[in-house]
Amino acid sequence: MADTKREIERKYEATDATRLPDLSRVAGVGRAEKRGVTELDAVYYDTADLRLASHSLTLRRRTGGADEGWHLKFPVATGIRDELHEPLADTLPPSFAALLRSRLRHTEPAPVVRLLSSRDVQHLSDDEGTLLAEVCVDTVCAERLAGEGTGTTATWTEIEVELADDGDPAFLDAVEKRLRKAGVRPSESLSKLARALAETAPEPKKRAKPKTDEPQTTGDHVLTYVRKQIRTIVDLDPAVRRDLPDSVHKMRVATRRLRSAFKTYRRILDREVTDPVGAELKWLAGELGVDRDQEVLDKRLGDRTEALPGILVLGPVRGRLKVWSAARRTGSRRRITDVLDGKRYLALLDTLDALSADPPLRTAASRAPAKELPRAVLKDYKKLARRMDHALEHPPGPERDAAMHEARKAAKRARYAGDAARPALGRPAKRFAKRVKAVQTVLGDHQDSVVARDALRTLAIEAHAAGETTFTWGLLYGHEEATADARERELPEVWARASEPVLRADLKH
Repeated sequence: MADTKREIERKYEATDATRLPDLSRVAGVGRAEKRGVTELDAVYYDTADLRLASHSLTLRRRTGGADEGWHLKFPVATGIRDELHEPLADTLPPSFAALLRSRLRHTEPAPVVRLLSSRDVQHLSDDEGTLLAEVCVDTVCAERLAGEGTGTTATWTEIEVELADDGDPAFLDAVEKRLRKAGVRPSESLSKLARALAETAPEPKKRAKPKTDEPQTTGDHVLTYVRKQIRTIVDLDPAVRRDLPDSVHKMRVATRRLRSAFKTYRRILDREVTDPVGAELKWLAGELGVDRDQEVLDKRLGDRTEALPGILVLGPVRGRLKVWSAARRTGSRRRITDVLDGKRYLALLDTLDALSADPPLRTAASRAPAKELPRAVLKDYKKLARRMDHALEHPPGPERDAAMHEARKAAKRARYAGDAARPALGRPAKRFAKRVKAVQTVLGDHQDSVVARDALRTLAIEAHAAGETTFTWGLLYGHEEATADARERELPEVWARASEPVLRADLKH
């Protein structure tokens, strides 16, 4: 696994007349120490259409400096990036190729820009000698290596202030205050690569005024939502591979939202095209669910166990739970990586790109959203109502559990439909989605208790076979039964709020 560092930095413009002020006078700084000049040679890689740059991703091979090697940077927020590092090599590290696969697909990245930088480094430390930030004055020469403008060069000088590991971001505010007093202003470019690409373009392009490309038709609104989910799937691919918190869950939700949109808006998008894509999305969500469901179950059982008084935790409960969980998660993590590296997944991404570029719109797509969107949302609501009636008819037991699970699926789809319609329908759609989400939450907690009870029974059987007491497992099972009973009693009231006639009237108007 590549080394990862959270990079928090700010860039500033510098000219021949710019003088770096005395930064030892910044609040909290005990010493400003010059560290000398380092020569850096970096080649940046991308596709011919600059696919990585369009996603604010940076891939480079750099020599010189203490961290020479391959670097891959992912945006986190303005001025914040995750920087991954691999040792210097002639070819792209396999770990980086995997992290970029959802963007690159079948394309190999090639050199697009070379940057030669002369870096004058200064360290800012506190009175105890702890590093607070590194300040660099970089004199840069950029050369375009591919595409239009090949051979064009550009030069500039910039100031870069990078926060030390585990530093307080507020310290950067103090440094910036000092720099601004000296006449130094923030850079308009977020990265050296972005500036190099802009300044080595064939002709300096004036910034066009943002277009007011607001969705107008029903098709516009649906496609905006669909394309957002497609982008989310692609963007989350590297996060899932890196096992970042909640990444699997978010990617799975995006696949479900997209699949639900295909079903809800069949009057807008031709189902002959979207149904096969939906089937592949269902497959992907299922593969992701192996890991996500285990995460949810682990947390639920862990929280339940920790909430018990110590006197009631008999036997090696925590140890058995930890081993059981680790065994199940190890296999699922490996399986997810295999799925994301497989031909089927990459083919799905290609299909989604094609659908986004050439959407299979039907006649209703050209109509006004005020009529078509409420019709689609209310259709999903009626399906939910039928499943809720069916679930509430059953007495407590396995049949009701299964019926409530089916109602949960319908609630999720209705909620997603409301979310998709919000930009066009406003507050009524927001209120609809919020109330249906409340129903989904109750049904979801009930289903989680069903799954937890099944797991607890398995754990109790294993503990009994090993000669351990099963008292605590039985106690936890009883707690889950009580939770399920509470959710079943709560459900009619929550559903009544979500099924008020005014809710349906709002959507129609």
